Amino acid sequence: MTSNVTHNCSRTKQEVVRERLLKMFTFSLTFVRHGETQYNREKLLQGQGVDTLLSETGVQQAEAAGQYLKDIAFTKVFVSNLQRAVQTAEIILRNNSHCSGMEMVLEPLLRERGFGVAEGRHKEYLKNMANAAGQSCRDYTPPGGETLDQVKLRFKKFLKALFKQMLDEHLSSGPAASSGASASGDVAQGTAAVASNTPPRCSADDGLQGVLVHTLVVSHGAYIRVAIWHLVEDLNCALPAGAKMQQVFSPCPNTGISRFILTLSESESGPVLSAARCVFTNRKDHLENLADGE
Repeated sequence: MTSNVTHNCSRTKQEVVRERLLKMFTFSLTFVRHGETQYNREKLLQGQGVDTLLSETGVQQAEAAGQYLKDIAFTKVFVSNLQRAVQTAEIILRNNSHCSGMEMVLEPLLRERGFGVAEGRHKEYLKNMANAAGQSCRDYTPPGGETLDQVKLRFKKFLKALFKQMLDEHLSSGPAASSGASASGDVAQGTAAVASNTPPRCSADDGLQGVLVHTLVVSHGAYIRVAIWHLVEDLNCALPAGAKMQQVFSPCPNTGISRFILTLSESESGPVLSAARCVFTNRKDHLENLADGE
């Protein structure tokens, strides 16, 4: 009799574990910064108040990013509603083998950091203001501008809505819609590469093995830097083996690409981030063949 009770309890635990796994969902989140604008070339701050299109070089960069990402079947595309980001996203999608004609979501929460009175002025103007205030240029907030915490709050709002949408759309469809990969799913592969002294593979689909749902976000340099900081520092996102923090948090180049693998689970209070892994940040391999890649 005791043996039967133990067996039943064991089976119940297995069922609970299985049920929890079925309520978990993994997807990729790929960030791309917009292509170069004339303001970028002249080192002028744009923020939110200066809304310009891409330069000729910026169009070439966006085309190169689109070619690089062309075989990734993005299921959702979220874009800042500023023109430079929208144009970049349109070019990327036009080059994509799976997403040509896909409708993208214009999201104000993804807009660049507001730089207030410094918008339209040279970066040296902001640097001089920061020096006068005794602060670093990154941490300084010009009059009328957004603080880093305010930018982070916007990103957190975007993530919260994204997480809910992901679980609502994919877990509600049943177990088949949920990816079987976890955010740490490629750890063994990465460890093996280090052990054998084999250089890690560097391709557009890095980190996507076993992941079925892919989200693309096209945004801005300062915004993406804050987003990466939040994912790594606040949400304890695991970094690639041997990654240097200086590189992880370095400024993102025009059309620089960063990728994270996120695993969500359901709870009574809503979606919970169960695991997060950074695959790479600020990648610019696709710009190598351009005459002027920066």
